[in-house]
Amino acid sequence: MSNSSLPPLPSSDRTDVTARLRDALLGASFSADGLLDLLGAPAYAALARSETVPALRATRGDSPLEALVRLFLLQQPVPHARVADVLPVADCLESGWLTRTGGDEVAATVDVRPYGGPGGEDWFIVSDLGCAVGGAGGIGSRDEAVVLGVGGASMTLAGITVRTPVGSALDLGTGSGIQALHAVQHATRVTATDLNPRALHVTALTLALSGAPAADLREGSLFAPVADDETYDLIVSNPPFVISPGARLTYRDGGMGGDDLCRTLVQEAGDRLNDGGYAQFLANWQHVEGEDWQDRLRSWVPRGCDAWIVQREVQDVTQYAELWLRDAGDHRSDPVEYQARYDAWLDEFEARKVKSVGFGWITLRKSAAAQPSVVVEEWPHPVEQPLGDTVRAHFDRVDYLRAHDDAALLAGHFMLAGEVVQEQVGLPGAEDPEHVVLRQHRGMRRATKVDTVGAGFAGVCDGTLSAGRILDAIAQLVGEDPVLLRDRTPSQIRLLVEQGFLEPAR
Repeated sequence: MSNSSLPPLPSSDRTDVTARLRDALLGASFSADGLLDLLGAPAYAALARSETVPALRATRGDSPLEALVRLFLLQQPVPHARVADVLPVADCLESGWLTRTGGDEVAATVDVRPYGGPGGEDWFIVSDLGCAVGGAGGIGSRDEAVVLGVGGASMTLAGITVRTPVGSALDLGTGSGIQALHAVQHATRVTATDLNPRALHVTALTLALSGAPAADLREGSLFAPVADDETYDLIVSNPPFVISPGARLTYRDGGMGGDDLCRTLVQEAGDRLNDGGYAQFLANWQHVEGEDWQDRLRSWVPRGCDAWIVQREVQDVTQYAELWLRDAGDHRSDPVEYQARYDAWLDEFEARKVKSVGFGWITLRKSAAAQPSVVVEEWPHPVEQPLGDTVRAHFDRVDYLRAHDDAALLAGHFMLAGEVVQEQVGLPGAEDPEHVVLRQHRGMRRATKVDTVGAGFAGVCDGTLSAGRILDAIAQLVGEDPVLLRDRTPSQIRLLVEQGFLEPAR
């Protein structure tokens, strides 16, 4: 792998310079909040779409913050005199954060993007030039070893990750180190791996510039850098999951046929987890003619693991090919070359009988249960991030339901989850609604139809009475046999607990 077309990276050994640079950036309010205040919401949002013109217009003044935004985020040369009193310029030039350009100007050698941590921390994500805002924007076509910055996928994974204190965490395919940066906040020991040595260097810079503890950085593919006897409490990966003909771009293409990379990653994770540990991935998977996509994904789940797999989006093969051809900037290349690459993509899908590609989240939990819970569902609707607590609560409910048969369920006490509302749907003026819907306004934001018994049951669950006692009272109100009602209702209670509308009272 050659990095010849990419500029040298700043030194990762000069921690003294990195610390002074961090202090200088924060001293000038070069932070997520500072950017929003300076640029305003429209220009700030435009950066995520790879549009820099609004930000350039908003930084035409002479304040220190405007100079730093132009230098590190917009990659514009800045006169030496403008930053001489703001940055340790001599040290930054000597250690490689800055370089001299034509005339008396300096330029950044890497992108530096302010990134707000979940607890209000001021972090910085380092990446290759042109890769910090809005994804690659075609830069990947210049060099396969390019290291991207913050993107929607990496932020999604960070948001769904279970954040509890753990002894050990593993970030596979760390890239610019975003997942490792989150992990060092709640894991005693963090290992970060990547096939691209440049990515490991960038991760070291991201951690140091963010004032975070260092991670154990190892070069190699998937679990190859990890010893056979090493296990973890948390494994996270935003892998190069793009299903493509060949592995042209290291940052996104897995290099295995079809969705084999994602399948291999999931299947091998089970042996690397400690009991009770979580493995969480983003992935693409093929929808193959003659196969049920849910059964296909169930076959990936390793033994001894519960799983929750959520499909967030599906694209037909033409949409999918066009998305990633644009990502690489191929749509701006020679039309004949573009058509040839498009054809190659469709040839690959045709040979594999792939009709569409799904994208979503995969979470495993090592449980060693006799009957593992494997939930595979499609949920393309809006959710509320962060979802880490929602993911953990899902598996807590799995444990509860697995340990409680119907009799135990009726003896249990439940609480209506927070911010659940009831909606009645029917014709205006009708005496009774056609159906009743319970809707969550937090987490997954689910909605589920219930009958009048289910709605009445959920409405009075405050932890005081057992489920059986509540059903007996409802039976008396509606004139139904309480024994029959107890017999037919546990399945509805079980579903409401499983989906998070009801919570066991502690």
